[in-house]
Amino acid sequence: MLPATKTHRFSLADVLPSCLESVLGRPGSLGLPVVDKAVVILVDGMGAQALAHRAGHARTLAPLLNRGSTIGAGFPTTTAAALATFTTGAQPGEHGLVGYTALDPAHNRVINQLSGWDSHLDPATWQRMPTVFERAAAESIPSFVVATEKHRRSGFTKAVLRGADYRGAEGIPERMDAAREILDGTDRAIVYIYIAELDKVGHSDGCESPEWTTQLEEVDAAVRGFASSLRPREGLLVTADHGVLDIPEHSHVLFGEDASLVDGVRFVAGEPRCLQLHLEPDASPEHRTAVLEAWRQAEGGRSWVASRDEAIAAGWFGPTVAPEVAPRIGDIIIAARKNIAYYDTRAPNHSGRSMVGQHGSLAAAETAIPLLGFGAYAR
Repeated sequence: MLPATKTHRFSLADVLPSCLESVLGRPGSLGLPVVDKAVVILVDGMGAQALAHRAGHARTLAPLLNRGSTIGAGFPTTTAAALATFTTGAQPGEHGLVGYTALDPAHNRVINQLSGWDSHLDPATWQRMPTVFERAAAESIPSFVVATEKHRRSGFTKAVLRGADYRGAEGIPERMDAAREILDGTDRAIVYIYIAELDKVGHSDGCESPEWTTQLEEVDAAVRGFASSLRPREGLLVTADHGVLDIPEHSHVLFGEDASLVDGVRFVAGEPRCLQLHLEPDASPEHRTAVLEAWRQAEGGRSWVASRDEAIAAGWFGPTVAPEVAPRIGDIIIAARKNIAYYDTRAPNHSGRSMVGQHGSLAAAETAIPLLGFGAYAR
């Protein structure tokens, strides 16, 4: 049985659209009160479980965490897909960013959805849905993104942040100051603050490390300071794009030597906890079935193994998958159920195996994220 991806009543797709409705004075799916200015701080990689486990180091955030303030990240639990879901309110099957790396069918290649944009990939069409920022502009509501300057001109930014006024600020405190300045200079606005630092430490050192705890303390202090500055008709939500769990090296599953698992596999996309295998276009139905069954026999005890059609039918990529998006999804998907990660021994670069904290699949540590309210959004 394949798991459902709707793990909670609300999801990341509800957050930013509900903020826009709140500023417009209309009831959104989250039932937020009417405000003049809405702010969302998204902390990359701050899963609900990891936050709960470090509650003593997050005295502002952790006390607000409970069943009602936990929402679902969606699938796959990877930044490229999740941030597109966050800024569009649509699922990957509609917006088109279906994994960390994904097949570009038109150019017969796998591309990195965060950093692999080039002249052959148009952000305006690859990401297919209007952003909440574009919808806000149509309603005469200004919107702003506060993030580090280095991301301003990336293809990913152009794909998922279009319509927003981008403000560059380097450190976390500087980003909070920039957001406060925006609020003080506008009558109505939506402001999105992106914090990447916790996810970076999670990947390099793990979410159970002292380094991750120290970074969480910095994030918590920044939120506390910013929340204390909120005016009566300003609301703040704090959320994340996905959770994280530590995968030790001895839990790496190496594949590539067993021909039954890779015969006819043209590309390996996705990420270590959620492989997306693309078979040769001329592979027969019998061969496709044989490879799928080989993976089920080998890994079905510790991963969910599904064909593209099965994953789509189960709603993994949302209730609707556009015809032009479907080929971007792997023919076979291997989503880790246990605390493991998959690595292809034939890959030319094995630097990714140094990652400790990982995500991408459907484990609760990856899918459960906080949604915490402050100011006018406090509950």
